[in-house]
Amino acid sequence: MGHGTKLEETEGPKDVIVINRRSFFGVLLGIGSAGMGALLAVPVLRYVLYPLYAKSKQSGWSVVATADELSNLSQPVLKTVDFKQLDGWREVDSSQSVYVTKGADGQLKVLSAICPHLGCSVSWQKGQEQFVCPCHGGHFAKDGDHLAGPPPRGMDSLPHKVQDGNLMVHFEYFRSNVPNKEVLS
Repeated sequence: MGHGTKLEETEGPKDVIVINRRSFFGVLLGIGSAGMGALLAVPVLRYVLYPLYAKSKQSGWSVVATADELSNLSQPVLKTVDFKQLDGWREVDSSQSVYVTKGADGQLKVLSAICPHLGCSVSWQKGQEQFVCPCHGGHFAKDGDHLAGPPPRGMDSLPHKVQDGNLMVHFEYFRSNVPNKEVLS
């Protein structure tokens, strides 16, 4: 160490990434392959997962009864509605019970026979003049209003119309045990 010379500071080793042409094209090929795989996987995943996120659909309107048959209605009448349901990839013939009654205004009203509490079948008790759910003791008035018991709302009314002398109904399923009527399908 002579005079006039400075001590040079030594630096630690630097991390240097060397990119050559072969590694660059390898990375580019990998990214391109992953992108193409993702593009091809999207339709396959949509096809496989479709039944999980698709709502079931059903055909339009079903005949409940003739209007003449219901003209002198004094008590609720139990009727069966037949309809087609599309669930995932399969079409299913379904049938559900409904009650046809008259509302406070004297107009026909169609009520689902499914209890809004937990989905049991509600029945009309002529002696009590009310609907009763046998599972948990829910009671409903003649027009479907909630009277007593655990159900959070009245019986669910269904869309209906009179067409060509027939009472038609569009059957829908509703979410159970919630205070507001929420259509499921």
